[in-house]
Amino acid sequence: MLAQLFAVMAPVLIGASIGFGWIRFGFNYPTEFVTKLVFNIGTPALVLASLANAEVDPHTFGRTLATTFVVLAGMAVASFGVARLLRKPWQVIISPMMYPNAGNMGLPVSLYAFGKEGFTFAMTAWVANALIQFTVGMMMATRGSPLKTLVRNPTLYSIAISLTLLLSGIHLPAWLGNTVHLLSGLTIPLMLITLGVSLASIQARNLSSGFLFTLCRVPIALALSFAIAAWFGLPPVAASAVALQMSMPVAVYNYLFAQRSRREPEYVASLVFCSTVLAFVYLPLELAFML
Repeated sequence: MLAQLFAVMAPVLIGASIGFGWIRFGFNYPTEFVTKLVFNIGTPALVLASLANAEVDPHTFGRTLATTFVVLAGMAVASFGVARLLRKPWQVIISPMMYPNAGNMGLPVSLYAFGKEGFTFAMTAWVANALIQFTVGMMMATRGSPLKTLVRNPTLYSIAISLTLLLSGIHLPAWLGNTVHLLSGLTIPLMLITLGVSLASIQARNLSSGFLFTLCRVPIALALSFAIAAWFGLPPVAASAVALQMSMPVAVYNYLFAQRSRREPEYVASLVFCSTVLAFVYLPLELAFML
């Protein structure tokens, strides 16, 4: 079991450590360029490669989407209680509560933990999370109209195309499928390296509050995920994939949203940092239970 857990966590730890060490050794990392490359090319390609030709029952796929949406709603409601506990405005807490790092960290862990079948469900949970995060979350963080930002987000288009192909049973042509698969290969390694770069660059304060937030958020996410998955009748691998994704540490995007909306970005940075550090402790325990 320990060897299996190490095989799952080692690629994530090593990938993030490369980015962290790269910055600590004083090397330049073009974060803006890499971020644009990942989110404009890599992530849409990964969505298409993972979902468009996935062999999954559309009914189970729909239930997985619905489960994730309900969990996100439950996390939004729970954020009011956590905000009161931490004595922070709910506007500061709601995004970190709702949006886990299901991309940079969740997808690699899910891939190595559950294999191809579970990765499809993990990608489905990420799709649901991304749909809410890049619509509702972006609207909450943007001062003024966020319509232009939404229209320019290629991930949303790739999600729409993937869902259309999946539900209609149509497959990508071989030449396009191979191209998308090739481009998707750059996404997860760059996500992990960028995660390490972000951790090395964030100035984290309020560490005690950040650790307390994580100790509140993770059990709530796990309890909601498994309860709602049972309610929707998801198979065990799908339920575990959703629970793992929703219990991931706080996404770095929440820090960017907090900066944009000017809602205590330094505090949100501490939530990102503390939850990610603790993830290397609690994720092996979760995986030992799920696997």
